[in-house]
Amino acid sequence: MATVRDTTYDLLRDLGLTTVFGNPGSTEEPFLRDFPADFRYVHALQEASAMSMADGYAQATGRPAHVNLHTAPGTGNGMGNLVTAWHNKTPLIVSAGQQTRHMLLLEPRLASRRAAELTQPYVKWAYEPARAQDIPAAVMRAYATAVQPPAGPVFLSLPMDDWDQPADPPPQVRTVATRFAPDPDRLRDFAAILAASRAPALVLGAAVDRADAWPAAVALAERLAAPVWSAPAPERSVFPEDHPQFRGVLPYAIGPLAEALRGHDTVLVVGAPVFRYYPHVPGDYLPPEARLLHVTDDPEEAARAPVGESLLGDPGLALADLLELLPPADRPAPPARPAPEPPATTTPPSADALFAALAGHWPADGVLVQESPSNLAALRRRLRMSRPHSYFTMASGGLGFGLPAAVGIALAERDTGRGRPVVAVIGDGSLHYSVQALWTAAQLRLPLAVVVPVNQQYAILKAFAELKHTPGVPALDLPGLDVAAIARGYGCAAEVVESLDGLGAALDTALAADRPTVLPVPISTEVPGIL
Repeated sequence: MATVRDTTYDLLRDLGLTTVFGNPGSTEEPFLRDFPADFRYVHALQEASAMSMADGYAQATGRPAHVNLHTAPGTGNGMGNLVTAWHNKTPLIVSAGQQTRHMLLLEPRLASRRAAELTQPYVKWAYEPARAQDIPAAVMRAYATAVQPPAGPVFLSLPMDDWDQPADPPPQVRTVATRFAPDPDRLRDFAAILAASRAPALVLGAAVDRADAWPAAVALAERLAAPVWSAPAPERSVFPEDHPQFRGVLPYAIGPLAEALRGHDTVLVVGAPVFRYYPHVPGDYLPPEARLLHVTDDPEEAARAPVGESLLGDPGLALADLLELLPPADRPAPPARPAPEPPATTTPPSADALFAALAGHWPADGVLVQESPSNLAALRRRLRMSRPHSYFTMASGGLGFGLPAAVGIALAERDTGRGRPVVAVIGDGSLHYSVQALWTAAQLRLPLAVVVPVNQQYAILKAFAELKHTPGVPALDLPGLDVAAIARGYGCAAEVVESLDGLGAALDTALAADRPTVLPVPISTEVPGIL
């Protein structure tokens, strides 16, 4: 008779979940024993890294991923990056071992108290099966829940003595829709408002990239002859940034954002919340006389928007439908935004100079994973993404996602056969939140380039301190960190880039290598402004 474990592994095969990201623990060993030869275990040294490796892998493959954690402590380790996966809307099946059912009443060591509550509210569904025999069906439900819009992580707590129990008949392998069309009547209303608009603006969010909707977004922008902004703090690239109608990323504060949209009477927001704000800079949500139309696949985004009229639907389908409904505008396209001035030459170089040099050597189909908060404005100013699925960062604002996500994305590029080069830009502060991910990248022999701007400080926090008039905050400097030595200790190649003249050759060598390469680049310690 088949066991619960046999049936569950068969189901995972059928669902394409044969890669498991994790860090093994005692309560997971009954599930992992005699690990099947057709499965692969991606070993992270800490659960936070496992979580974001799975997140990056799922985003880059376009399919759910499975991450296995160690009961309550391991789930706790992964929680920060689980929050990021929730905000990234990444479909993850997160499982964790639970103590033996015979002892749960006693709350023994490594029992997870109220396990289904531990990950809430940052999962779409959390469950500990009432019977061992319910595990396979729970996995099927978890998969179906994770992939439906808005996609996101789910959590299963699985007692360690369930796996050898006799199984019920296996659950049916089911498929579910992952896209839904917008209401046609409300869509026509939106189209009529846009057609009558004097000066519309288009604001796009990460869901446009997730929906493979760049072509529809470009066509609609050109049909409307409207400028295009990215919504504040985007976790994905949303539009070709070398297109003459692209204006950049909106500021993520209330007053400055409204000021950026001044002069527009209609603002169409597609695939983003309205809006992500931080810090608090008060003002009007919109310019006077402006009307906001909001298209989202997330009912919660629609409900919490402070202004505007919302339409639920897949962003890609909505863009395509609007394109059919709208006539070409009878106005000229807006002028292209000016190119930034060349950066000044300083020693050490500014962040602008570093990223201008990086842009000059950027591989044609490169993928950027970014986690350098204080340098983000300079990075987006100098390095412009022109292809879909080329930019990834954390939607949550929490650090520790970027480096392990880059490992997962690089692995996905190898597994899918696309082989796009992956470059991570990780600040020297951010690097140490999940630095152990370097070991996994080295063990997998991934040709990942990690560029580390080194300013020996939490510059983003110094910038916030200036904005909020909070002098004297401790622990904002980071002396004594040898990034290259740490990287070599995890099995990576490392080269300090002392001059930007050497950046191109160092990047080319890194992307041609058979292991990850870390490239620390000393930069100016000047603190940039927040807004």
